[in-house]
Amino acid sequence: MQNTLCKKINIGNLTINSVAALAPLAGITDYVLRHLIREYSKTCLIMTEMISSEALVQKPDCNISYTDDAEAPISFQIEGHKPELMAKSAKLLEKKASVIDINMGCPINKIVKGNDGCSLMKNPKLAKDIVTAVKESVNIPVTCKFRLGWSLDSKNFIEFAQLMQEAGASAVTVHARTRTQLYSGKADWSELSKLKGEIDIPFYANGDIVSPQTALESLELSKADGIAIGRAAMGDLSLIHRIETYINKGILLPEPDLSEKISMLKKHLDAEIAFRGEETGIKFFRKFYPCYIKNIRGGSVYRYRLVTELNYDNILNILKEILHNGQ
Repeated sequence: MQNTLCKKINIGNLTINSVAALAPLAGITDYVLRHLIREYSKTCLIMTEMISSEALVQKPDCNISYTDDAEAPISFQIEGHKPELMAKSAKLLEKKASVIDINMGCPINKIVKGNDGCSLMKNPKLAKDIVTAVKESVNIPVTCKFRLGWSLDSKNFIEFAQLMQEAGASAVTVHARTRTQLYSGKADWSELSKLKGEIDIPFYANGDIVSPQTALESLELSKADGIAIGRAAMGDLSLIHRIETYINKGILLPEPDLSEKISMLKKHLDAEIAFRGEETGIKFFRKFYPCYIKNIRGGSVYRYRLVTELNYDNILNILKEILHNGQ
């Protein structure tokens, strides 16, 4: 099937030649994962992990996320609630970034208790002041990521998006859940369609996009210009590329089989070890095992064995066992 959906997105003066973006995930979208996904998709917008503006300003050399030119176009996401510090942190990142994104959607307690993340949706004036300050500090596009609202009875995403546009945001990404929902239930893509015609800047739909088919469904229901893929990319390095192929050409590439997933897992693990050192890399990678081997026979037993194993050769033997028993 060929469709007429948008194939590129203009974010300020930056043209993204892809309908897809890798959403920012704290502790997940590190230098290694971003590079691996870039091997499959040359044009999607890639976002860094969330970066604390306060920590960055205090210790810039220690807190700037490692990156290089091969990752472009790349968006650096910052979080905080103090306009001056947010502006300073954005300026520190400007030379490395294609876009500065402001986190206004993180729902976890330690973030919202500090008046950051989704708590800003309860203080639209402060959120607007932050965008204005950041926009005035840099010469690259500024975007925002937020949710439908704080709760089901306080959805304010339309008015919030309009304020962000007024403040100078060049695009917004909206996770189709409220803060109180966290990641429960189903993302309400159709609710996002109410944004169409209410803002003049592009918007990305986010939440529960796990396949090319759900990507297309999300675009059609939300009327969004693009989609941002988060957790589903953790165990499927080719997902964004397959989504782009489906949206652009109507071709549904096959999902990776078990052999391909194990190969991806090993490549990812090896890259983390090369980047962080063997022991740290293996420990860091523990969060990814369940994503790569989900829905396989005996998966829970294998997951436990993998996350408790620190010997690289033993890990390889477990992977061989998984592959042997799964075929």
